[in-house]
Amino acid sequence: MTTEVIIEDDRWHACGFEALARRALDAVLDHLGLDPEEWEIAVLACDDARIASLNADFREKPTPTNVLSWPSEERGVESPGDTPALPEPGPDPELGDIAIAYDTCAREAAEQGKPLADHVAHLMVHGGLHLLGYDHIRDEDATLMEATEVAILGKLGLPDPY
Repeated sequence: MTTEVIIEDDRWHACGFEALARRALDAVLDHLGLDPEEWEIAVLACDDARIASLNADFREKPTPTNVLSWPSEERGVESPGDTPALPEPGPDPELGDIAIAYDTCAREAAEQGKPLADHVAHLMVHGGLHLLGYDHIRDEDATLMEATEVAILGKLGLPDPY
């Protein structure tokens, strides 16, 4: 996979963010039966100020959040709990973009008593699944997404975050 990682906040370097993000996103694609070498994802590792600005621009919520994702195309499902259809390889390998905020992630990891790297891996998996049409707004969709996250994180040797 071509994962373009842009690190705007140098604090991300301490957790080995670039390798961690690539490993987590490769695991998402592998788990779903997609060849990671055929797809592209862009990741922005930023701070709370930057993600709050993005959240305001794209979701009209001018507050920081842990992770945001922008799929390159709509891949959602119509019926609650359905598994999203997988994209087909083609001339445009872009799956979308993900942004993640250091301040919020570090605070959440500390509050939950878990290593920052584990929390970040979970959020990268979460964001990657959003790019592929998974969501958590409806209960049935949330159940599917969480189970998929837990399975992928288990393959990475990480505990159930829920």
